[in-house]
Amino acid sequence: MQFSERVSCGRLTSEDVGRQVLLAGWVDAFRDHGGLLFIHLRDRSGIVQIVFSPEMASGEVCERAAELRAEFCVAVKGEVTQRLPGTENARLETGTIEVMVTELTVLAESETLPFGVSEKAMVAGAPSAETEHVAEELRLQYRYLDIRRPSMLENLALRHRIFQTIRSFLDARGFLEIETPVLTMSTPEGARDYLVPSRVHPRNFYALPQSPQLFKQLLMIGGVERYFQLARCFRDEDLRPNRQPEFTQLDLEASFIDEEFLYELIEELTVEMFAVGGVVLPRPFPRMTYAEAIDTTGSDRPDLRFDLRFVDVTDVFTDTGYGIFRQILQRGGCIKGLNLKGESSNLSKNVLQNEYAKEIAPAFGAKGMTWMRGEGGGLESNIVQFFSAKELEELKRRFAVEDGDVLIMVADPSYDVVTSALGQLRLHLANRLGLIPADDFCPVWITEFPLFEPTDDGGVTSSHHPFTAPDRTDFDPTNIEELLSLRSRAYDLVVNGEELGGGSIRINDREVQRKIFAALGLSDEDVRERFGFFLRAFDFGAPPHGGLALGMDRTVAMILGAPSIREVIAFPKNRSAVCPLTGAPAAVKREQLAELELLNLGGEDALPGTAENGDRIDRLSWVSRIGIATQERAVMEETVQRAERLALLVAEKAGDVEPMYSVVPLVNRMRPGTEERQSELAQSGRLLKSAPSVKGDYFKVAGILE
Repeated sequence: MQFSERVSCGRLTSEDVGRQVLLAGWVDAFRDHGGLLFIHLRDRSGIVQIVFSPEMASGEVCERAAELRAEFCVAVKGEVTQRLPGTENARLETGTIEVMVTELTVLAESETLPFGVSEKAMVAGAPSAETEHVAEELRLQYRYLDIRRPSMLENLALRHRIFQTIRSFLDARGFLEIETPVLTMSTPEGARDYLVPSRVHPRNFYALPQSPQLFKQLLMIGGVERYFQLARCFRDEDLRPNRQPEFTQLDLEASFIDEEFLYELIEELTVEMFAVGGVVLPRPFPRMTYAEAIDTTGSDRPDLRFDLRFVDVTDVFTDTGYGIFRQILQRGGCIKGLNLKGESSNLSKNVLQNEYAKEIAPAFGAKGMTWMRGEGGGLESNIVQFFSAKELEELKRRFAVEDGDVLIMVADPSYDVVTSALGQLRLHLANRLGLIPADDFCPVWITEFPLFEPTDDGGVTSSHHPFTAPDRTDFDPTNIEELLSLRSRAYDLVVNGEELGGGSIRINDREVQRKIFAALGLSDEDVRERFGFFLRAFDFGAPPHGGLALGMDRTVAMILGAPSIREVIAFPKNRSAVCPLTGAPAAVKREQLAELELLNLGGEDALPGTAENGDRIDRLSWVSRIGIATQERAVMEETVQRAERLALLVAEKAGDVEPMYSVVPLVNRMRPGTEERQSELAQSGRLLKSAPSVKGDYFKVAGILE
């Protein structure tokens, strides 16, 4: 069989009627009509119906055709014919023609499928044979079958076309595609590195890159001027629904430019990428400072598809008689709210008071929530009597209240709590009330991020990364208050509440870079060890430069309207960062570890609490991850001894009888002499900073069942 003569199934048209063709692909579906056998033959280009008829094919061919099953890989020869009137299938691009088969070759048989692959109906007018609901874990385990589904294959094809658009666009603007190392040195960039042990250099490690940040800056110092790369990056982060341990980002950097160059470039490129998926983005993209985004939407990733904006009414209640507001303002707090125009009929008093005020708002971190309705030209609620006529009238004016409107207000001593809780309420209410247009896309640039964030130990850490240029360079690296007031020359591209990417103008002055490292508390030795090679390059005329990285998995998923980035990645990991297809990560042989000298990397040092003769209180502390103070050790020792005596007594009395279990009510147990109080870190919102997922004031764990 000469496959060079093969014709793609989806490329056949009515113009091919009468033509002899060779087709090859998979059996998508089949329908036996006694003497006639109809089969949908599928390849990457699409589906065409082939027909086995005794009038056209030999008895042997028809017998073999009757044994075909779903996903058999076959090749056929036959004549393209016009379908009879009334038998056309409008759901197929080739639905007006079919191929009358004369020869059949079974290239490979298929076992029974773990799930259906076919997505097209065979009968004209019938609903599409949608793939039944299949657990994602099973789809990933048999990903090679999942990719055969036309919808999944189309996702990968569109991803390819988007990538080709990027390459063509940037090539036309003088950018060079250059690869940077995958095996590099571990540097702090905000997440844990994936480490790769070196056999040649025992007990030393490479790190997989979290981004090509240092190398792309070195390319600018090297005179490349304009660089890009569709780079593979790796971050050992805690689990989140729409993240992968390895991902692809469009990484680019340019010299002798400023923010305006990048805004213009990325806007034009983004418009072209979205156009591949049939999405038209409006230009120019609006811009919003970080401070404005937080102040009006409660998020640095604002969804601007709907108009709800915060209104600050703190000054309205300066002399209020309402006790709760008065106490909050006395503690330096603030009050913000939003107006849900015309939604009074959709939010009953019971919903506002018992759902939102008592459950939803507290789950988002607020101590409570105040609500009012616009009725009869005034405001109505269960607490309206506590406010003066002047306060109510000013609220009506600030929020432009009309009858049928609903006001939502959050008050708290912490500005961060108010904006965060109200921001989550904004999104929750918009989704509940259907305020978000399904097919709208609203890009926005978020600018002027804080350069530093405070740390728990009284220092600072970089909000972006330590190579981001500050808005001014005359700062004192030892003055924490001044450091926290600095703004960065950083920018994020946000679309529909999702951060697609971000970047910054970089530092190109060695002394400014040293001041940043000093502000971060890095010693000269730390800097030499981690960044010596990088800073050395600054001695040789570093040009002004800046860049940006776009997360391509997230961007492609948004363009295609995919519910998850896993739908646009050929072989993704699951939500536990495991590959169900290959079983990675997996254990390796001891011989491999020995070859890398990893069997006893820590030497003779034992882990805390693991030594056979180790102190059992130390072991208990280590296993339970609870610190035990010196003054508590005697009490703990006595408690352990009592538990041992009780265990021995129970064992003696019970003999061979199996123990019984019963569920007892949950009761809080406090250490003697301690009082229940909220942690200062919880009040500031930093207690759960490293949590993989948070809901309100709670650590959200992964679901056991899906």
